[in-house]
Amino acid sequence: QVQLVESGGGLVQAGGSLRLSCAASGSIFSINAMAWYRQAPGKQRELVAAIASGGSTNYADSVKGRFTISRDNAKNTVYLQMNSLKPEDTAVYYCYADIVAYGDYDYWGQGTQVTVSS
Repeated sequence: QVQLVESGGGLVQAGGSLRLSCAASGSIFSINAMAWYRQAPGKQRELVAAIASGGSTNYADSVKGRFTISRDNAKNTVYLQMNSLKPEDTAVYYCYADIVAYGDYDYWGQGTQVTVSS
């Protein structure tokens, strides 16, 4: 059984930094794209950043220059380094991965809360 486990959320003051991690485990053959999404109260879930298996990345305009997504393929782990955090970054952050196991499926983490105080 494949699962994604996130860590690293918390409470931080505006201007501060946090690093999120998401590790995939189970019977994994390969991982294609990995990404971070977020959902703020009363809003739809939105893509924050994504990274392909080869390392190419894309970011939401709202986080460009402040957030960096990276991955360690040997550890089946994706990271999100968040700098210069703003109160509007407050949300539940979800890890996503396109994983080839006994088939090719989308997997989601359980979510981790990030709260940025002003």
